[in-house]
Formats: sequence, C-alpha cells, structure tokens
Amino acid sequence: MGQFVIHTHGRLQEWVAQEKGYFAAEGLTDYILASHGLLSRDQVAMQTPASLDIRHGAYQSYEQGRDASVSCACHWTVSKAASAEFGRLWGECYTVTPCGVFVPANSAIKSPEDLADVAVHVGYQSGSHYTTIQALEPFLALDSIKLRFGGSPADRVDQLLDGSAAAATVFGAQYYLIEQLGFRKVVDASFMIAAMVPLHVDTAEVRKYFAALRRAQGDIDVSHQPYTHYYGNELPERHRALVDVRRFGPGERLVFEPYTQEMYQRTQAWIDERGIFSEGPSNPHGYAESVIRLEAAE
Repeated sequence: MGQFVIHTHGRLQEWVAQEKGYFAAEGLTDYILASHGLLSRDQVAMQTPASLDIRHGAYQSYEQGRDASVSCACHWTVSKAASAEFGRLWGECYTVTPCGVFVPANSAIKSPEDLADVAVHVGYQSGSHYTTIQALEPFLALDSIKLRFGGSPADRVDQLLDGSAAAATVFGAQYYLIEQLGFRKVVDASFMIAAMVPLHVDTAEVRKYFAALRRAQGDIDVSHQPYTHYYGNELPERHRALVDVRRFGPGERLVFEPYTQEMYQRTQAWIDERGIFSEGPSNPHGYAESVIRLEAAE
C-alpha cells in the first residue's frame, strides 16, 4: 500500500488535523497533503476576456485521473464521475461550502433578476457551474441564465478584479477574498461537496482520514480564528498579498451524515434534466456501485 495522498481542497480541516496530530492519532501515518491546483493555481488563464471558454473543470480532472487517495469536488461532479466508474463517492460524510454570485460594488446589478442574460463566470462542470443554475432558477427562466466558463476560482477572481467579468461565482477562500475586497453578493449559492475515493484505495485508511477530520471540525467549530492563516497556503501569492486571511470565516463545514440513495438519484436526475452533459442522460452505475456506505444498508 503506497502513501496516502490528500488534496486539501482550499479548506482548513486537513491543515488543522495535521497541526493537531489527528491523522497519526487515528492511525494514518504515511500521508502527504497536496493542494489541488484546479482551485488555486498560480498561473493566470491565457485566454482574452472576449474568448473565455475554458472547458476543463472538476469533472475533467476525474476523467483524466487525480493523483489522490481521497479528493473532493461538488457533489454533482463526484456523483456523475462515480457513476462513470472514475472512483466511488464517500457516502458517510459530505461538506457544505459558502458560495455566492458576486458583482463589483458599483455594479448596476442589484438583484438576482438583474442577472437575466448577463454572463456569470463559472468553472466548467464544476461546483460553480451547477450551483449558479440552482441559485438563479427561483428568479430566472433557464434560458435567461447565461454562463461563461472562466476557468478556476483563482482565474475568476482575476476576472472580477480586472473588470472582464460583470459577475462571477466563487466559493470557499475565494468567497472571503472577494467579500473582503468589497465585491457585493447578489445571491447566495452555497452548495454540497462530496469526496471521491479511487477504486484501489483501502476504505479503512479513508475512515482514519475522516475520523481525523471530524476531530478537526470540532476545533474549527469552537474557534476558527487560530487556523485561518492556513488559507494562505491555498491562495495564489498574487491574491494572498491583497487580503488579510485572519479576517476570513470558517469556510467549508463537514457534515457527518450519509449521502443517501435519494440524494444520489435526485442529483443524477437534476444534472440530466438540465443537459449539463452533452451526451445526454447517462447513469451506467447506480447508487450501490457508485457510493461507499460502510454503515448498515438503508
């Protein structure tokens, strides 16, 4: 069995678990933390604002294969990727992350209805893609919701900063960054994140990982302020220099509840109904094959 590779996903829990020795206490000793570049890469997108159409996101990273023993993405992508047998969704826990559609402080866009036919910059087949649709559907007809695929969360911060995005959806550390810089949230778009486990990884090791994160979550719930400096590890240097991470909030929160069959089926149906994947409805593997549930069957 090789080294256990953990993608930190731009959040605090893994850093706290390492600081406190929780991984070792739970028996996970041979591991490495690796930031997931799709969230915080240092390079700037090369496309000009007029041609932004970056069709590589969370789903494609699973399609190509992530070098991690456990990693995270929005539950829509992980559910879809697990159904395609790129790995299995960890069904014993999920997280919820703060997210919103933001505009410049001086924007004429004041309400969700004002976003009709306005290109909102999101990541392709990534959390911001799905959640923007979900957040705007109560206010707009589906054909009035316009998306532009602007790349990673870090790329979309750049696009808000340079004025090439009239609106963009950001979450986690980027949410706090943009908020601190004075951008205005038009609508909340908080969403669920799930974990993906490759088919070859020992589930006993994954349980140790989540047991450590559960302990870390308790520390963050009591007081997140001692740990917000870890956001500095998750932001590109060009963005770290703009903000004081000590002012950031707790971010993504782990929920130790099952990702149920009903959740899985609703998610698959929601994706297919909106045609987010051009190949149309496809669910080659159902809940039992796609989701790891270690507790008694429901």
